[in-house]
This record gives sequence, C-alpha cells and structure tokens, in this order.
Amino acid sequence: IASKASPRANQRTIARLNAVQGLYQMDIAGSDLSDIRAQFAVRLAGGELEGETYLPGDADFFNQILSGVLKHQLAIDPMIDATLTDEWPIGRVDTTLRAILRAGAFELMYRTDIPTGVVVSEYVEIAKAYFDSEVPAMVNAVLDEIAKKQAAAPKNS
Repeated sequence: IASKASPRANQRTIARLNAVQGLYQMDIAGSDLSDIRAQFAVRLAGGELEGETYLPGDADFFNQILSGVLKHQLAIDPMIDATLTDEWPIGRVDTTLRAILRAGAFELMYRTDIPTGVVVSEYVEIAKAYFDSEVPAMVNAVLDEIAKKQAAAPKNS
C-alpha cells in the first residue's frame, strides 16, 4: 500500500493498517487498548518478528486512531450506520469491514488536518487487502458520504 509515497506517508499507511487490525482484535477478543498498544508496539517499530519482516509505522498516529475511535465511537457508529442500508446496520457488517469504516470515519470526523481524499483512498486500499469484489467500492461510498456530511456540517468557531 502506498509504496511510492513519502516515508512519513508510508509510516501512516502502516499505522492505519495496524490500527484496523487492532480495532478488529478489540472487537473480536475484547482486548483492551493497553493490550493492543503493547502487542502492536513491536510491529510498529519495524524489523523481524516471528519470521515476518515489518516496515516501521507511525506509532503515535496508530495510538491516535485507536484511542480516537474508542473515545468517539458513540458518534462514529451512528454516522456509519446512517450511510449503510437498513438491511445491513453496522452491527451486521463484517468485523474487519467495521474496523476499516470506524478508523476511516474517525479520521474524517475528527482529523480535519488530513485531506479527505487521502483518508478515503488509504482505507479503500486497506479494504482491497482484505476483500475482493464490491467491498472496497462500498468503503469508498460510505467514507465519501461521511466526508460530504462533515463538509456540510456547521463548524464550531
């Protein structure tokens, strides 16, 4: 994912991918934030781990995504839910897909310093790593709709 981008962008891409995996584990296993942070710290540092080679990731950004999703989940989930069909509310969505949507929605809703196009394309690429067919297009549509709602929302000054 994003191999030709700047080193910082690559580190953020790796942080996003790991954040999605961390959110997935928190959802499935009920792991808490400190356990996930500890588990992923070695991966984000980069290097060899159990025969796998990991590129370094932006650990601070990883932590911002995880803690941000947890802090704002009561606002994030209804925003995602409002963009999904009534037949497929967020609770019925695949756990990995739910983690992708939550992380992307967090960035769109609370990290206005990051360009919308970057956020959407990064999470679409992550979806492509996990899913075939129409799922990445659905991620694109949901995140794009959330971005439009955010752009239309009145700003607090």
